[in-house]
Amino acid sequence: MVKIIGAGLAGSEAAFYLANKNIKVKLYEMRPKKMTAAHQSGNFAELVCSNSLRSNDIHNAVGLLKHEMLEFNSLIMNAAHHASVPAGSSLAVDRVLFSEYIENHIKNHPNIEVIYDEVTSIDPNEVTIICAGPLASDALSKSIHELIHTDHLHFFDAIAPIIDANSINMDIAYLKSRYDKGEAAYINCPMTKEEYEAFHAAVINAKKVEFKDFENNVFEGCMPVEVMAERGIDTLLFGPMKPVGLEQEGKKRPHAVVQLRQDDAAKSMYNIVGFQTHLTWDEQKKVIRMIPGLEEANILRYGVMHRNTYLESPKILNASYQTKEYPNLFFAGQISGVEGYVESAASGLNAAIQVANYIENKPLKPLPEVTMIGAMARYISTENKSFVPMNANLGLFPPLEFKHYKKMRKELYVKRSLEALKAYKEEM
Repeated sequence: MVKIIGAGLAGSEAAFYLANKNIKVKLYEMRPKKMTAAHQSGNFAELVCSNSLRSNDIHNAVGLLKHEMLEFNSLIMNAAHHASVPAGSSLAVDRVLFSEYIENHIKNHPNIEVIYDEVTSIDPNEVTIICAGPLASDALSKSIHELIHTDHLHFFDAIAPIIDANSINMDIAYLKSRYDKGEAAYINCPMTKEEYEAFHAAVINAKKVEFKDFENNVFEGCMPVEVMAERGIDTLLFGPMKPVGLEQEGKKRPHAVVQLRQDDAAKSMYNIVGFQTHLTWDEQKKVIRMIPGLEEANILRYGVMHRNTYLESPKILNASYQTKEYPNLFFAGQISGVEGYVESAASGLNAAIQVANYIENKPLKPLPEVTMIGAMARYISTENKSFVPMNANLGLFPPLEFKHYKKMRKELYVKRSLEALKAYKEEM
């Protein structure tokens, strides 16, 4: 029997994989009995930051990661395709349908027992995968701290506001995906130079919610819009407000563009892409309504900011997500030092593969580092002067060992990865 703490992306993925291997699982989830600062519900695998699972392109790191996960019949990837909504060349989901699919598969599996309760202590004698996420409860965090004898590192994630689709002025805004890739899935709000400069000034002068007992440390992957704005007048123009590829036919390129992405299957809600924020709610309403097309925006959910906690994993974990000091204990998800929805699920899958071997008294066999799943595991288990959470990216791969044209590199990475994954599966 395996104990899994947390029914988020990593925990759900791990539980389903092990259960399909005919291994009994006890899956613990404290929500909705005890909520976190960011979750809205007790749903399994709730997406709290964005509804996008990013690129589907296999030549993109996260696209390749998804492909690798599907080779292992990933529950999370199957759920994402089941609940997908239009998002150009990206994969975005209806949050509710996504969670429902996962929860139904977990709860109806004969090898999984779901226990709605907070785990406050860890027994190193039990085979356990800790997937408590970056918002682990104080009691569990304390238990982890005492067990591994190391300090946690803290950083913030910021959540973007969601807008009522009916309140968007489509006489000003328009549908288009960047460079017309895929269907026209994004609502775009164009700005002139004057409108952008006024908006920028309003954002940097807006009142922010004061931080309390968390250290002021912002992770680049989910940076608040006001932090980007404070870095310079042009920073947003090279980030979430980049206008390149979003020109309307026959019209001059806007100076800046705010994009909104579909957030539900009914197309009734849209989130503002890249606009995670920690502004007060009154200030959010003020600056959002300065955006052309959103002058009368009905804000269904305001942006909020919350703590994320992760381990200094290279000191604690090996490439199998197993703790070096306690062989029965494994970590997965964002608490293990991966960053992103898909990455979290992939780490849960990887940990489950290793635990299945461990339960059967087989040697642990890390996935090849030339696969994206394996490359991420190598990153979180390799000593680093300044360890920070990491998204999937091609820079994690070891270099190709032969001469090649640079333009062929991505294709060669994919070929090498899929060949290594096939060989790995044949040896399982």
